[in-house]
Amino acid sequence: MAPLLICGFILLKVVFGDACASGQFTESGECCRVCPAGFEVAVECGKDDTKCTPCPQGTFSSSEDLGRCLPCSQCPYGVPTLATCSAVEDTQCECDSDFFYFRAYGLCAPCSKCKRGEGAAQECGPKGDTQCRLCVPGTFSEEHANTKPCQTCTQCTDSEVEIRACMPNSDTLCMDKKLHILSRDTPSWSGVEEVTAGGGSPAPGTPKFTPQGEKGGNNILAYVSVLAAVVLGLLVYVAYKCWRSCKQKQALSKARAAELGASPEGEKLQSDSGVFLDSQSLQDNQPCKGTKRDSKQDTRLYINLPPHRQEEVERLLQEGAGRGWRQLGQALGYEAEQLDLFGRGEAPARTLLSNWALKEGSTLGLLCSALARIERPDVVSALNCPAQGASVV
Repeated sequence: MAPLLICGFILLKVVFGDACASGQFTESGECCRVCPAGFEVAVECGKDDTKCTPCPQGTFSSSEDLGRCLPCSQCPYGVPTLATCSAVEDTQCECDSDFFYFRAYGLCAPCSKCKRGEGAAQECGPKGDTQCRLCVPGTFSEEHANTKPCQTCTQCTDSEVEIRACMPNSDTLCMDKKLHILSRDTPSWSGVEEVTAGGGSPAPGTPKFTPQGEKGGNNILAYVSVLAAVVLGLLVYVAYKCWRSCKQKQALSKARAAELGASPEGEKLQSDSGVFLDSQSLQDNQPCKGTKRDSKQDTRLYINLPPHRQEEVERLLQEGAGRGWRQLGQALGYEAEQLDLFGRGEAPARTLLSNWALKEGSTLGLLCSALARIERPDVVSALNCPAQGASVV
């Protein structure tokens, strides 16, 4: 009898809207309470109600943690701390623009972007990644990749007519009421003959519909001509840019082929710093050893490399066929999931090297060794690492 009474009590609570938030009940039928943020479950709900206890020092719990205290995060090396950890909120790390702190991997990852018809319910930043949701009626988002909330639909004015209603992926389309394809002339009472479709004359006072006047037609032709000229100009500009880019790539390829062809095995290739490198040493397992005077590994930090040199390295890894930034990331010890996160951004090679440069011991020696393992001597040359046995001229 007692179990039936308990089930009936629970059913009445659900039917009348007083549903249990935790979804659990004590043996007497009372709703088990949920531990608030900053607390964790000390004793599970059963015979008696749930018992909560504050989170210990160095831990936190939020409303999404279901009553569990989690250890506070530590910002990666080189990433400033925006807000320290509290009992109700984790440590907030100040990543660069369009990046957020990914707690699971302990790094700054590129922000996710919402699709067309979706907007950001939570913008990417110190609080976490972008949270996307479909645009509700009255809002829209026309961008294919955005991190902004849905925008409010446009309302047509009294002088406009609505051509297309607002949809989640497109705004309202309005048109001026004065822009008509057909114009209605004033009824003619002068007795001028007006020919109808049947060949007869219409009755006096019948309105006549004629195409828009010569002035309107000239305006349309002018608009079409201007639009055609703009499109043609854009096509010519794009074709010129493609041609110029191809010529530059061909010239660079010829220059590299000539440099490598003129340096047989045993000769020395000249680098930007005036140091001649043995061509065979580029294939060595440790291509970044010091000169005769210093045989230790190159201890210069990658983060101190000139910006133009870093951009050249990123470009080579981004455009390199076969062995690029992803293979380099594996050689530097990154996991596949982390590399997938970097790949979501527009410049994954820059993201990888920027993240790696913030770690301790991110020297050119380690980077060149990793590049040698993935067989990228061209990137090693761009880094301008001194090779073993090099002689300074």
